[in-house]
Amino acid sequence: MNHFWQFATSSSIRFGRGSLNTLASEVVNRRLQRPVIVMDSTIESLPQVQKAITTVRSVAKGCSVFAGGEPEPSLEVAESAIEVARVSDADSVIGIGGGSNLDIAKIVAVVLTHGGRARDFFGFGKVPGPIMPLIAIPTTAGTGSEVSHSAVLTDTIAQVKVSTLSPFLRPTLALIDSSLTDSCPAKVTAHSGIDALVHAIEALTNRPNEQMHIAADNENESTVYEPRAYEGSYSFTSMLALEAIRNIQRCLVRAVETPSDRDARDGMAYAAMLAGMAFSNSGVGLVHALEYPIGALTHCSHGEGNGLLLPYVMEFNKPMCPSSMIRIASILTGQPEDGCSCEEAIVAIQKLQTQIGIRSRLRDLGLKREQINQVAEKAIHIERLMLVTARRPTLDDLKQILSNAW
Repeated sequence: MNHFWQFATSSSIRFGRGSLNTLASEVVNRRLQRPVIVMDSTIESLPQVQKAITTVRSVAKGCSVFAGGEPEPSLEVAESAIEVARVSDADSVIGIGGGSNLDIAKIVAVVLTHGGRARDFFGFGKVPGPIMPLIAIPTTAGTGSEVSHSAVLTDTIAQVKVSTLSPFLRPTLALIDSSLTDSCPAKVTAHSGIDALVHAIEALTNRPNEQMHIAADNENESTVYEPRAYEGSYSFTSMLALEAIRNIQRCLVRAVETPSDRDARDGMAYAAMLAGMAFSNSGVGLVHALEYPIGALTHCSHGEGNGLLLPYVMEFNKPMCPSSMIRIASILTGQPEDGCSCEEAIVAIQKLQTQIGIRSRLRDLGLKREQINQVAEKAIHIERLMLVTARRPTLDDLKQILSNAW
């Protein structure tokens, strides 16, 4: 039986220390006249960013700034950014910061292009067409939002994180200057770095692509492609994910323990980008499905919530993806694959958690035992993730995983 895959990422990627200095020329070359810059107050205070804003203002007719970004941003913050952009009649969006700021920037670009409100585009495939030019400049090495097709906000009323996913959300330009991560505190470095590892591992271990799509048996027959949020794992994204894991193994602990280690910072920026490319095509899975309601309830960082859950979900998934788990174990332990087991991959993750300060119990995040059922019931209805995860869980499975993690 035939099967096929497709791959997408940002239209253009510029990677390397000092690449932020090219932002003004990109604004000129792309004929952007009224960009709105979306970030937070901490990012706005960085000397490199202040210089970039000044140079952009020198070449654009108008340049507005929204500096009200926040971690795990709420729907209300996104609407505030949209209003700033509307008032300034922005013709393009520049997002600078961690994944939270970049996700806000994506939503701003969608609403300014197509009208409506942010909540109108929740889910997959709700964005009707291309969006205005969007430049994404990450200042953390983790989310991969600079190359992904998703944006996550927190619905504070429903107490759950909500995603907008569309091929049109991928930035026009990902401008990745790893020097912007040099000032990240150890905690931010750890949380964002473990997030990148989760992205890579879920992309690698998710349900295989050939199980996601059934093409015509006869290659001469026409086949109608049914778009999905994610493609499942396949060889190309597995290659990206494995390279991301190798770089994270080499660089994450160093970046946390020695913030001035430029090679470690560069390696993590590269790993986050690769993991972003992998997961935004093959998908994230059960870790993310569980973290979305947990993050909304506890207000933990997305990275730490994912990192905490990872070994518990790997334990549940291991019967369905043993070869991938063994490859992960080999990379993380430095041992040959033929001498590794799935369990060693899980133990290696737990060791990494301890090294970089990721908490290992949900109760330490503030989740109450009586909230476990609520989390499980919300997670199981995130169908795009249930569809792609390596081992499809029942509601009782989710409750058990959460109980183990509590």
